[in-house]
Amino acid sequence: MTGNETTNQSPEQPRNQSPAHKRDLTRRKVVVAGGAAVAAVGVGGGLAASAFADGAASPGSAKGTPSGGETCYTLTSETTEGPYYIDADKIRQDITEDEVGIPLTLTLKVIDAETCKPLRNAAVDIWHCSALGIYSGYEAMSSGGGGGAPTDAPSGTPTGTPTGEPPSGAPSGGTGGGHSEPTDDERYLRGTWKTDKRGQVTFKTVFPGWYQGRCVHIHVKVHVDGEWTDAGYEGGHTCHTGQLFFDEKSVLASAAVEPYSTNTTTRTTLTEDTIYPQNGHEGGLLYLEYDKKRIAKGVRAHLTMGVAPDETHDSTDTQPSASASS
Repeated sequence: MTGNETTNQSPEQPRNQSPAHKRDLTRRKVVVAGGAAVAAVGVGGGLAASAFADGAASPGSAKGTPSGGETCYTLTSETTEGPYYIDADKIRQDITEDEVGIPLTLTLKVIDAETCKPLRNAAVDIWHCSALGIYSGYEAMSSGGGGGAPTDAPSGTPTGTPTGEPPSGAPSGGTGGGHSEPTDDERYLRGTWKTDKRGQVTFKTVFPGWYQGRCVHIHVKVHVDGEWTDAGYEGGHTCHTGQLFFDEKSVLASAAVEPYSTNTTTRTTLTEDTIYPQNGHEGGLLYLEYDKKRIAKGVRAHLTMGVAPDETHDSTDTQPSASASS
């Protein structure tokens, strides 16, 4: 490709984590999707692998260089889960379903931030809104493209203390992570897949749109110490809850393409967003590859995430805790 856009923002140190405390583990189970949905991603997965040139390219504070030559990182920033997470998403790599938008191939590499060893067979969840700012499972709380879209952004500095379910429609002081119950059975742009022996996982989706109060983003969770069965992924704990972000050049380029161009909602920029930690790739800012003159052809994104597998991070709405397995 020509004219690739890449982000070179230098990261700062992550925000301090809250003191650890003990927490009971809960059983987590997801339902397996049909084999056709999994098989359909074969081509997309292959394309992403070539785009993922160097997972170690993600900057961070080096702690040493293992024998494999990969530099260890500081922990990837934890951020709020938001109100629209649905546990029991489909086990699949292609989460597009029938949603229209710019094709996006997302490759994530998950490593232990202390040892830099890849986390194999971890379960990675991603979920995000449609090109018009609508979350599946919550369509009744969304109008997309015109003012009544969902919001998981607080009106001020996050306090980490939910006060109830966020309001439907435009924001009016809702919290960053109070969970809302789904309003429908739709599950597009949501999925779970396991990391391979390199700690790598690839998803095929569409470039997210935007809605009132938030910049363009993708939610992500990493689960470890569970078991993959015929029924899905069971047990374990969540060692990372975060969000992935897109630089302004890519978002502006997408905004010129239909259906993004029909979204009349005022867009929150990356620097205006109250959830993004403003610390570059360490905070979830993706590396992007695309033809800047033909972004509609597709975007490839990748990032290496350093996590603490022995800790539990369900969301910044709860304190991090040491896992029972540590």
